[in-house]
Amino acid sequence: MSKNNGIDKKQKVLFSQIEINKMLESVPSNIRSYIDSLQNQISNMSAIGLALSKERDMDKLLEMILLEAKRISNADGGTLYMMTDDLRLRFSIMITDSLDIHMGGTSGKEIPFYPVKLYNDDGEPNENMIAANAGINGKTINIPDAYKAKGFDFSGTKAFDEKTGYRSKSFLTVPLKNHEDEIIGVLQLLNAQDIKSKKVISFSDRIQESVEALSSQAAVAITNKNLIKDLEVLFESFIKLIASAIDAKSPYTGGHCSRVPEITMMLAESVNDVNEGPFAGIQFSDKEMYELKIAAWLHDCGKVATPEYVVDKSTKLETIYDRIHLVATRFEVIKRDEEIKFLKKQLSIQKNSSLSDMDKKEAIKKARVLYLKKLKQLGEDKTFIEESNFGGEFMSQDRKDRVNKIASYRYKDNGSAKSFLSDDEVYNLCISRGTLTAEERKVINDHIVVTIDMLEQLPYPKHLRNVPEFAGGHHEKLDGTGYPKGLNHAEMSVQAKIMAIADIFEALTARDRPYKKGKTLSQAMRILGFMKNDAHIDAELFDVFVKEKIYLKYAEGFLDPEQIDEVKD
Repeated sequence: MSKNNGIDKKQKVLFSQIEINKMLESVPSNIRSYIDSLQNQISNMSAIGLALSKERDMDKLLEMILLEAKRISNADGGTLYMMTDDLRLRFSIMITDSLDIHMGGTSGKEIPFYPVKLYNDDGEPNENMIAANAGINGKTINIPDAYKAKGFDFSGTKAFDEKTGYRSKSFLTVPLKNHEDEIIGVLQLLNAQDIKSKKVISFSDRIQESVEALSSQAAVAITNKNLIKDLEVLFESFIKLIASAIDAKSPYTGGHCSRVPEITMMLAESVNDVNEGPFAGIQFSDKEMYELKIAAWLHDCGKVATPEYVVDKSTKLETIYDRIHLVATRFEVIKRDEEIKFLKKQLSIQKNSSLSDMDKKEAIKKARVLYLKKLKQLGEDKTFIEESNFGGEFMSQDRKDRVNKIASYRYKDNGSAKSFLSDDEVYNLCISRGTLTAEERKVINDHIVVTIDMLEQLPYPKHLRNVPEFAGGHHEKLDGTGYPKGLNHAEMSVQAKIMAIADIFEALTARDRPYKKGKTLSQAMRILGFMKNDAHIDAELFDVFVKEKIYLKYAEGFLDPEQIDEVKD
């Protein structure tokens, strides 16, 4: 502890306060009362300033501003207007205590009045309206008595008074200016009241200064809130722009990027509503829900780096184009060669003088049978290859053997004999499931690595720092066999497990994949059930997914009617 002549700092402060109190004892009571009032005012301003900076809900923030202004001035009523983009003052909150009026703000009641125009239709400033005048000129207007005021149009006020029996008298109208000296709103107070007599009085200069100070604080708070909101809107728009970029690359994944967040948030909200079981103690805050939504939108952003010919590979032989057309041409070449061979055989038989006409006819007939049999076989083989080119759920070994047999056919290309199918074509046609080879599937799977790399480079604010982990974990499995990190149950967050279920369910039911039809609800849920049993997805989350019928809520908004069938619990 620091010392000064044997007296520490705390003691010096205590002595100073004692001295101040002694001095105040000799001050006249009216001055002391004024000092106390100023101290209270300073204390209240500090408190309201702190409260305004912390409040996140705009309606609550605006209402807090108006209520504090009414308290400072002891006003019976007040209105808070906010500036619109088209230079009008929109009614945000209206409160008049003696008439029990509370509209806008947190009241849930809409204000049925049109916004106040700052400029008339002819472009002239609407300075006759007191609120518009303050909004145009940026100066406080203090009216002791509206009925005696000159230069302002109070006809609407007088009509209101006549209808309600009210007497609008004193008005204090203060513009709200942001850090760039722009008018963002107008605060208007009505009928200041004497604290003791409750009579309507004018707004004093001291009250005006206090309300102006509050308005300055309020403008800062509102501006900060709007800036944060604008940044969030910009951030979300940028995220959706990435999804649109993926959509532009491939119509088969753009829908996925926007639908996975829908399922993700449905499941997260249901987890929040659970009051028993393993999720009873989990309650995602608004910030955590927002963080999860952002992660869901970004979960496949790495696909911007995935080649289109892999993402859009709708058939096994597709690369930049579908090579099935080349195979079809080869079939036509073989058929042509078979026809030429038959015609030459027929001509040779006809020229054979050692054969009788009957023998020639019989020989030509046999050649024709063999020729037609060969054409039939080629037609069946062509149909088989075309069917095999479309990726199914499973390709048997018998079908693979037949592909290899057809590959052994020979055809002539520029006079040289070649194998009917290349090794790469055979490899692709023998893909067991879907349309992707193991190498292409690795390219697809690597999108998650790219996603994580991209997301980890962003400088996140504190409440979004888990986005890379949530977005990057949707292909992990609880048994550790997922990718890219091979995480297990204990290493995965609840949010990542939620996204894993959302990603799989959307992929199963999607109608816009080039290689398959969207599965029905019962089919998709049965597959998810198998994955639950195999410890690929979280069992407890899947139970919530089933119990809360999230699959049905999603289906009603995003699936075709024929996909929505009965799902047995």
